[in-house]
Amino acid sequence: MTDGIDPSVPPSGTGCVECDDAGGWWVHLRRCAQCGHVGCCDSSPGQHATAHFRESGHPVMASFEPGEEWFWDFTREVGVLGQPLAPPRSHPEDQPAPGPAGRVPADWRDHVH
Repeated sequence: MTDGIDPSVPPSGTGCVECDDAGGWWVHLRRCAQCGHVGCCDSSPGQHATAHFRESGHPVMASFEPGEEWFWDFTREVGVLGQPLAPPRSHPEDQPAPGPAGRVPADWRDHVH
């Protein structure tokens, strides 16, 4: 395993774990490169990806958006190079962003950070 990246671990699901549990919604999704936890980005109301870093100490997140392949190191606050993670590499392409469908309020732009 490269510092904070375990390419063998699959994602925890197709949406933010905490938002799904609470019936919430997200703007974009991030995936912990160490344990696979999927959380929402800092623009989302819950900011669960950053909360996961703070609680777990797992330093590297990857985008979980279709077509994006970047990694972010929270500890150093820089983008880093990573290796391909276990599939799937993103949420389903038919899942909208913001999402998920049916839970995003019409005034969602008023709730982003």
